[in-house]
Amino acid sequence: MAALIATAPLALIIVLMAALRWSAANAGLVGLVAASVGAVGFFGFGTSIHAEQGIVGAFLGTGAEAVFSAVDILWIILPALSLYELQQRSGAIDAIRTGLMSLSSDKTLLALVIAWFFASFMEGAAGFGTPIALAAPLLVSLGFTPVVAVALPLIGHVAGTSFGALGTPILAQTDVSGISGNSIAPPTALLHASLAPLLVLSIVFIAGTGRFQPNYAAWAMVAAVCFLLPYLALATWVGPELPTIGGALAGGSAFAFILRRMQVQQAETLDARSLAIAGLPYAVLVGLILVTRLGPQIRDALRHVVLEWALPGPFGGRIEPLYHPGTMLLAGFLFGGLLQGCKIADLGYAVTAAARRLVPVAAALFAMLAIARLMVHAGMIETLAATATRIGQAWPLLAPSVGAIGSFITGSTTVSNILLTDLQQAAAAGLGLPVLALIAAQGFGAAVGNCAALHNIITGAATVGLQGREGDILRKTGPVCLGYLALGGVLGLMLARWFPFRS
Repeated sequence: MAALIATAPLALIIVLMAALRWSAANAGLVGLVAASVGAVGFFGFGTSIHAEQGIVGAFLGTGAEAVFSAVDILWIILPALSLYELQQRSGAIDAIRTGLMSLSSDKTLLALVIAWFFASFMEGAAGFGTPIALAAPLLVSLGFTPVVAVALPLIGHVAGTSFGALGTPILAQTDVSGISGNSIAPPTALLHASLAPLLVLSIVFIAGTGRFQPNYAAWAMVAAVCFLLPYLALATWVGPELPTIGGALAGGSAFAFILRRMQVQQAETLDARSLAIAGLPYAVLVGLILVTRLGPQIRDALRHVVLEWALPGPFGGRIEPLYHPGTMLLAGFLFGGLLQGCKIADLGYAVTAAARRLVPVAAALFAMLAIARLMVHAGMIETLAATATRIGQAWPLLAPSVGAIGSFITGSTTVSNILLTDLQQAAAAGLGLPVLALIAAQGFGAAVGNCAALHNIITGAATVGLQGREGDILRKTGPVCLGYLALGGVLGLMLARWFPFRS
């Protein structure tokens, strides 16, 4: 019965969003009510658990933690979306698109560039559905059918989604688990680096109308290596902020160089100056992150500034504002925009436009974070973990699928990690498995679920006029999602048994 009560809020969210198509914010608020009733009525939250704080005090502490974590994450999302809005307003996005399309007149190779490198770059720079919204219309303009145009970037951005916009999903796991992002990043990247060539092969297979062509398969392998080598290196030696955007920039540049050296037919002359100007904010951003992450004196000075708070009981929070990736993003947005010649009014417009988009995101984030913190403090996560451990040592096989279910329903890797990282952590403790292996499997699976997430499919379909045919897109991405998850489970089991990463 306890496990059923603990599962009810999550199951309710699944039904409301998947079957009734409620928004994440509305479904999350209903799920929060259900979690609150179960926490107080069955688990004794505020009475037998944290009784010294009472029901009101326990809820205030939990709510404060949820608000604090939501602000922490929104501090990344706001400047990321502001930068995207500014790039649209200034025409920099069009310059980036034109630069990509100048590489070749071969439609399948262009699909590889756009769905793999460009979609990953936008995932690392902005995230939150931006890669699909930008890449799908561009692919339609190249002559791909709308269904294929949406499916390709959905598949292509998966590996980058584990790190999202400057490591947001990993940093959310850090908030929940207390384990550093630098510890979580390497095993997460290793899972993708081992399997992501299958994603690139899927791109050229679908782009080639379902035919396997050895020439394009070879190019797919080149593209995979170009992205995954810097991606894995950055995750291992720098941290969670740069693997996606850095891998896309370095890998995309290398792939473009190889395309030109191999004398693949080019569609038009590359306007290097316009492309360089368009990329200034991202160059500033990458430079700041490298300096602050790899320079010990600068890193230590920035991390010395800490904001902490605590309430009676186990409730509290901590943030390093100067070292925060949101601060780096804000600097990239401001200084990069000014270097591009944008006016203060343009910056203000971008921030205002981004803030309007954040309202439903903030509501959904708070609801999901509140559910997660409430379930932790009420002992509901421990109950679910105890039930999960009955599966035994085979749990790592299913761990990625758990993460994928979270993102499939919520449309967000970050939200899935917020909801389910505690479950993975508790299951690891109960089964005696390496906690980093299961947390990495969670982040891996949550990213994979994005390629079949209803939110992402609906958004992509809307950009290319495919409303009502979302099922056609799911039929393209679904098999890739399931196959990738299954292989991820096998690899996760191997990591958990033979390569016990430690925090």
